[in-house]
Amino acid sequence: MPFTLATWNINSVRLREPLVCQLLEQEAPDVLCLQECKSPVDKIPLETFRALGYAHIVARGQKGYNGVAILSKLPLRDAGSRDFAGLGHARHVAAELENGVTVHNFYVPAGGDVADREVNEKFGQKLDYLSEMRDWFHAEAPRKAILVGDLNIAPREDDVWSHKALLKVVSHTTIEVEALGETQNAGAWVDITRQDIPSGQLYSWWSYRARDWDAADKGRRLDHVWATPDISAAAHGSRVLRAARGWEKPSDHAPVFATFDL
Repeated sequence: MPFTLATWNINSVRLREPLVCQLLEQEAPDVLCLQECKSPVDKIPLETFRALGYAHIVARGQKGYNGVAILSKLPLRDAGSRDFAGLGHARHVAAELENGVTVHNFYVPAGGDVADREVNEKFGQKLDYLSEMRDWFHAEAPRKAILVGDLNIAPREDDVWSHKALLKVVSHTTIEVEALGETQNAGAWVDITRQDIPSGQLYSWWSYRARDWDAADKGRRLDHVWATPDISAAAHGSRVLRAARGWEKPSDHAPVFATFDL
């Protein structure tokens, strides 16, 4: 059963409800994973999405911050969530499709502005969050699983507009890249986007601070699609919908897609 999956940090699902609808209507992914919904679950416009054919939804939310949701045309069951690093944040939810594939939707903490946990509590929380993800994958090796989301780290030199300029900027520091690598290795996760697009500059996020984000093109690949080795060969068709960053009142992230023939 082939299905297409997309992941998108929407930066407020209620504020950007029209953009979610635009994506669902124009691109029609079978599964859409949203991060930073910034809404309690009962305030997410679920009926609007159901009317567009996304009848199956699992979500975790909180008022004004964080929040993750999985919208699906395909039947799925809620496979739970975990509170990594004990933050009490809605940053993870999982769902199992009828074909036995479990989809994990993550929103890893951004980590603040200073890459030093001694002076920046948020950076320490980010590292602790990744460490607990790593330990979980070591303890319970994932199988037949897809992990997506805003992981808030651009790991490769060609995942950022300038490796040299961003080496000390949170999201591309050596300590974060190493932590993400350890987390990925713990579950033997395959980076599907880079499996399909093995080289070249590739971004999924562009700052609101840029007067002309498109012309400046100072992006970072913060949004990821991973899969376990037992299904990674079934993946193809990865792409970033860059155009969505230019939609009216956009998120600063663009959706990332992949198709799985399973």
